[in-house]
Amino acid sequence: MGKFVNNTAEFFEFCEKNEVEFVDFRFTDIKGAWHHISYRMSAVTQGQLDNGMPFDGSSIEAWQPIEKSDMILKPSVETAFMDPFTADSTVIVICSVYDIYKNEMYAKCPRSIAKKSLEYLAEANVGDVAYFGPENEYFVFEDVKVKDTPNEAHYYVDTEDGEWNTYKDIDGGNMAHIAGTKGGYFPVAPIDKGVDMRAEVMQLLEEVGLTVILGHHEVAQGQHEIGIVYDTLVEAADNVQKLKYVVKMVAHLNGKTATFMPKPIFGDNGNGMHVHQSIWKDGENTFYEEGAYGNLSDAARHYAGGVFKHAAAVAAFTNASTNSYKRLVPGYEAPSILTYSAQNRSAACRVPYGAGAPATRLEMRFPDSTANPYLAFAALMMAGIDGIKNKTEPMGPMDEDLFELSLDEIREKGIPQMPATLRESLEGLISDNDFLKPVFTQDMIDTYQHYQFERQVWPDEARPTAYEFKSTYSC
Repeated sequence: MGKFVNNTAEFFEFCEKNEVEFVDFRFTDIKGAWHHISYRMSAVTQGQLDNGMPFDGSSIEAWQPIEKSDMILKPSVETAFMDPFTADSTVIVICSVYDIYKNEMYAKCPRSIAKKSLEYLAEANVGDVAYFGPENEYFVFEDVKVKDTPNEAHYYVDTEDGEWNTYKDIDGGNMAHIAGTKGGYFPVAPIDKGVDMRAEVMQLLEEVGLTVILGHHEVAQGQHEIGIVYDTLVEAADNVQKLKYVVKMVAHLNGKTATFMPKPIFGDNGNGMHVHQSIWKDGENTFYEEGAYGNLSDAARHYAGGVFKHAAAVAAFTNASTNSYKRLVPGYEAPSILTYSAQNRSAACRVPYGAGAPATRLEMRFPDSTANPYLAFAALMMAGIDGIKNKTEPMGPMDEDLFELSLDEIREKGIPQMPATLRESLEGLISDNDFLKPVFTQDMIDTYQHYQFERQVWPDEARPTAYEFKSTYSC
């Protein structure tokens, strides 16, 4: 599908053609959430698009102090697309953030960091284009309830796919076509109840500029996936933001709720964000070498080695929630073993089958959608570049079913694993961040780890769980 607008002149023509009433300027905070401010179309000028709009940076978590709160939103007009959900004609424009105090791209703006990572890619003479293809899985629920108080903690989720609904009283009768635990992969209707909603999502994603390939029910109860075409690094991260917005809004308008949370249901598969990656230079795929294992070049193999070497620090960005690590456990198709393999989905890095020169790539299977996509993609690439520069060899290839290995066998073979908790990931980031320094400032790294400890790790660790009552109350 691609861009609707290439420059400011085309932007104003696009707005006139679509009778735009409002311009919605959007930017991404440190945790990956979209924020926005809406301008009347009549108030938007060429100067604003060129020079940006002021806003209060101190009101965004983990950004500016109150005494240095003035910041500038810099629109990228080539990202413009029509909002398919507003009652009044509204165009959305994605922005980066500019630091007026240092006269440069803001060091804590995720999109600016992603842009800087591409500059470093060229400076390091490793490549001139980085392609990223994220696959974002999500759940759709009919009902969600959460309670978190000092003396009571409770959550409840319900999906019409849930095996617990086989005996539920339903008006008109219980039709009993239910996917159940791990029963959701590719069944047709009436077991697959998400056909029409996914079709609506796919059509709207194309309306907002994404090229859609497919949609299907995923393994878990209430779980789905929409496949879109890969893009360059920053644009691929933009696409993740668009996809999450469309999925959540379509579910909402259908009286349901969608989440990209990695592990909302105990005992069933979780949501991942598998990330396909390749680096190109002078029009050639640097990851391709015909006849090598999986057609992988030395550069591709070393890229994987760099990601694995810095896996803990990278995971602080790619698996950015305490819930992330409840997905990275054996038995649920979540690869926590740091090796690579052709076709094998049990390895942390898969080499997709049958890929020729244009399509040879690495698929990192451990990330999930709690990641800020700009930070996650930049961290993956910075680790990969470090691996290429230092010729870091990864463990592997390993073509056996790694899910069948016991923890003792994994240790005996000396196979490295992903960190087991967000705390471990953040400790890894604290001790191993030099590879990020050309792009991530020390202040950004410090801010991020402090924010994650304070917002997630310490509150999570301080709370007793229902299972702890089951396991320890009578001790």
